[in-house]
Amino acid sequence: MHLIKVDPRALRENPDKTRLTKSTAQADALLLATIKAVGIVQPPVVAPQTDGGNGFIIDRGHRRVRQAIAAGLEEIEVLVDEAANDNGAMRSMVENIAREPLNPVDQWRAIERLVALGWTEEAIGVALALPIRQIKKLRLLANVLPAMLDHMAKGDMPNEKQLRTIAAASLEEQKEVWKKHKPSKADPQVAWYNVANGLERTRMYAKDASFDDELAKAYGIAWVEDLFASADEDSRYTTDVEAFLGAQQEWMANHLPKRGVIVEADTWGRAKLPPKAEQVYGRPGKSDHAAMYLDREGKVQTVHYRMPEPKKAKGKDEPTNGAAGDDGIVASKPRPDVTRRGIEMVGDFRTDALHEALARAPIEDDTLLALLVLAFAGRNISIASGASGDVYGYARMDRHAARLVGNDGKLEFDRETLQQVARGVLIDVLSCRENRTDSGIVARIAGDAIGADGFLPNMGTEEFLSCLSRAALEVSCKDTPVLPRQKVKDTRAALVEHFKEERFVHPSALFAPDAAKLANWLVKHEAAEDDDLGEGAGEPDATEPAEVPDDEAYGVAAE
Repeated sequence: MHLIKVDPRALRENPDKTRLTKSTAQADALLLATIKAVGIVQPPVVAPQTDGGNGFIIDRGHRRVRQAIAAGLEEIEVLVDEAANDNGAMRSMVENIAREPLNPVDQWRAIERLVALGWTEEAIGVALALPIRQIKKLRLLANVLPAMLDHMAKGDMPNEKQLRTIAAASLEEQKEVWKKHKPSKADPQVAWYNVANGLERTRMYAKDASFDDELAKAYGIAWVEDLFASADEDSRYTTDVEAFLGAQQEWMANHLPKRGVIVEADTWGRAKLPPKAEQVYGRPGKSDHAAMYLDREGKVQTVHYRMPEPKKAKGKDEPTNGAAGDDGIVASKPRPDVTRRGIEMVGDFRTDALHEALARAPIEDDTLLALLVLAFAGRNISIASGASGDVYGYARMDRHAARLVGNDGKLEFDRETLQQVARGVLIDVLSCRENRTDSGIVARIAGDAIGADGFLPNMGTEEFLSCLSRAALEVSCKDTPVLPRQKVKDTRAALVEHFKEERFVHPSALFAPDAAKLANWLVKHEAAEDDDLGEGAGEPDATEPAEVPDDEAYGVAAE
């Protein structure tokens, strides 16, 4: 590269220059004034002609050359560089971006021009420090209808959602819509909403497809990647809605479960179940049916339902299938083996026997713990759990108990599973929250027994310390280098700064219960020496109302 002086009028413009959008009149006037005052500070870069001529082609600095001519300069200094294989396209683009951001349309077109000159998308990405996905996205935008691009270059740009819709449409579709909504002299602004709305097509996404690639190929589905979506998700889609739904239907037919049917969706996107069918919202039974359908987004959904048992018709000489005979005699309903009263008596017998066995039968420790888990899962137990964010939620103990029972209905577990289940039950039951889930003093005793104090978080934060009084804050300064300040907020700020690297637990948060409250609780619930588990132990005296501890009153009232 060397420096020479030439007549700016002798220089030829590069037909493949990067910046196609005209600069503003104000910018040109400013550059002209600068050249008249101090000349050209940075010489333009030129290259020898490659078409057989002996002149020079402007590589970088078209505006400087034009304004030098306008300023009447006879000679200017230029840097002569060797012609690049791509006619200087990449160098021109990089320099233009460094000097002033390119108009978006010029950037899109410049990248497409680099590809046409032999640059790969990977090489362009490395040169411009852009990801390959972004290069593909900009190339897609460069192939928007040229008339639309020319108008966008003037500054009238659609938003990203509208641009996404426009770029995804074919050129033929863009031409048809542009004819209807192109700007006029009376209204130079384009209603991009109408343009995008005219090009909007229903998209069916690959992430919602249940069928595999082989079935997609059989239906002629060609996935298109949505380059405007997040790179960390599967954004492939197709606008061939009919083929997508057909492939989904075939997949459902091939994967229909036993006692399953394919149904349609109603106007609300829900399954149209058979008449008199009752949808099952919990765990389906063996006799329940499955209904598969496609929702509004084309996803395969499955719901379960059960049909009511058919009513037996009354008639004379009624056969076993309930059909009526011809002699007018109505068959009497057979008596069940055990009446309702008998079933109730069986329930009493079982309960008494169960209690007797629990009181007297030898039970191993592991079995006893497993039985306690089963007791918590009983239908007569309702536990307001503090394990979830739902204050009014109840503990689902059945899921714990189910892990201890085998398919034959007998206890079947190993010691590790039993310990996991027991921990899960205790987590769901015990709570120290100040709401209806509070377990009372027993949760404090349990936490103290297992050393839960060691798991308390650092309470030396602005949020917690703001809840303390001045006296409590000054007490918290004990055993620390922090001295109480005149203002409470200054003392609090100093404590927060001190406890950033240390752990602070306020004494009121420790699990060990207050001695007076504990003694009161023990007195209220102390069992009599002559209590007998086999004689209704734990039942309140019928002549006296049952006592409710003060610390449990909130939970009882909520129940």
